[in-house]
Amino acid sequence: MRIGIIGAGHIGGTLTRRLSKLGHMVSVANSRGPETLKDLASETGAKPVTVTEAARAGELVIITIPMNSVSKLPRNLFEGTFEGVVVVDTCNYYPRQRDGRIQAIEDGLPESRYVEQQIARPVVKAFNNIFAQHLMDLGKPAGTPGRIALPVAGDAEKAKSLVMKIVDELGFDPVDAGGLDDSWKQQPGTPVYTTDHDAEGVRRALSQASPERKPEWRATEQSPGTYKKPA
Repeated sequence: MRIGIIGAGHIGGTLTRRLSKLGHMVSVANSRGPETLKDLASETGAKPVTVTEAARAGELVIITIPMNSVSKLPRNLFEGTFEGVVVVDTCNYYPRQRDGRIQAIEDGLPESRYVEQQIARPVVKAFNNIFAQHLMDLGKPAGTPGRIALPVAGDAEKAKSLVMKIVDELGFDPVDAGGLDDSWKQQPGTPVYTTDHDAEGVRRALSQASPERKPEWRATEQSPGTYKKPA
C-alpha cells in the first residue's frame, strides 16, 4: 500500500519504520522539509517528501503532529487527492505540556473532530493511546494470548476497516471504538490511554471513560509549560 505520513516524531518515525519493514511504500514529511529526513529515509527506504506530497502519496495518510500544529497545515492539503483516501489522526491535545489552549477542545469538541475541521477531511482516530516504543517493540502475531489491542474510531466503516487491518498487520488487535464522536474515549486521561490492554480490556476501558476532561488535561492561564513542568 502507498502510505503518506505527516510527522516524523515519536509515533510518525515509528510508523515509518514499521510500515516500511512490512513492505508498504511510505512517503514521510515533517515541518522542516525533506532534506532533514535523509537519515530516516536511509534507514527505512521511505521517501522523504513535502507535507503536501505526503498528503497525496497514496491510499492512506497518517497525520501525527502536535495538536497546535494542525491548524498550520496548508488549507488545500488534500486538494486533488482521490475521494477514497483514508486519513488517520494520531494527535493528542496536551494543553499544559505543549499545545496551549485550543478553545474548541476545551469546550468539549473531541480532539479528532477538531482535526477533521482543520483539514476539511474525514479522519479515523488510531495510534494515539500507545507509547511509541511499545508500538515499535510489542506487536505480536494474531492469536497470541494477551496481545495488546488498539482502539480505532471513525464514521466511515470502509475507512475504519482499512485502518483496523493496518493495526493487525503491525501486531495489535484492533478494537472498533465507535464513531468519531466516541473518539474522546481514547483521549489522554481516559482508562484506555497508555495502558496496553488486550481486546477485552480495551472494550472495558472504553466503557468506563468519562466525558469530563480531568483538570490535569485542561489548559491553565499559564499554558503551555513543558512535559517536565506542565503549566
